[in-house]
Amino acid sequence: MKKSFFKYLFALFLFGSNGIVANNISLTSYQIVFMRTGIGSTLLLGLFFLRHRDRTFIRNKKDLTFVTLSGIAMGISWIYLYEAYSQIGVSIASLLYYCGPVIVMILSPFLFKEKLTISKVLGFIIVLIGILFINTNTVTGNIKLYGLVCGSISAIMYSLMVILNKFSKKITGLENSMVQLFVSFLTVTVFTGIKSGYVLHINHNEWIWILMLGLLNTGIGCYFYFSSIGNLPVQTIAILGYLEPLSAVVLSVLILKETLLPMQMIGVIFIIGGAVIGENMNIPIRKYTKE
Repeated sequence: MKKSFFKYLFALFLFGSNGIVANNISLTSYQIVFMRTGIGSTLLLGLFFLRHRDRTFIRNKKDLTFVTLSGIAMGISWIYLYEAYSQIGVSIASLLYYCGPVIVMILSPFLFKEKLTISKVLGFIIVLIGILFINTNTVTGNIKLYGLVCGSISAIMYSLMVILNKFSKKITGLENSMVQLFVSFLTVTVFTGIKSGYVLHINHNEWIWILMLGLLNTGIGCYFYFSSIGNLPVQTIAILGYLEPLSAVVLSVLILKETLLPMQMIGVIFIIGGAVIGENMNIPIRKYTKE
């Protein structure tokens, strides 16, 4: 459990740096997703066939179906998220995208029989407030309806990705991550072919960033992510998932030298505080009846 916890945190840190790495790549949003899933899935395929002789996914058709559907959901989620970035900006798109964990947490008692606790609910609310504080200064001007739709679809697909993957009990670890990311790559490949074809114009000085995004942030990141969430409660995944946008903000300050506004500083405190409360306090929600 502890190992999965830290693997999940490391994956979130890697995902949080995606924006900084992608900032150095001039490709369109969906072309970036195409490259990162292609390179990342190639890495995981290579590692899997070098290290594993057992092919669990061949024998477990039911689990394979869940992981496959989860991979399709992930590919669609990333496509619409990056499209939302270009339509309504990173901050507002991120706000919509991170409604996904809200959906997951609401459904977890019904789908996975996980009991809600006061600490989980309180921590989750505090984290959401923190996200709003971090992004509040950017929610201005005209917002395109299409961009809002894209952001909403990305959130729904995110929740489906997590929920479907949790239903896979026998396909785990590297095998789970490999199948998930490869299916996601196939999904993005179809979209890219329809959208613009497969001719990409890449500057030679961008390859280091593309490889970093594909190998480290996507390949290794997805391995740590999907090999850990199967061992963690869904509510923990939902709450701690908000550390990803927090790491994005912190890294932008440290690396890109962006200024952290007072409201954003409050948001950072809320996110960290909410995550700590949600994970370290355990106050059950009880039903009181009159005796």
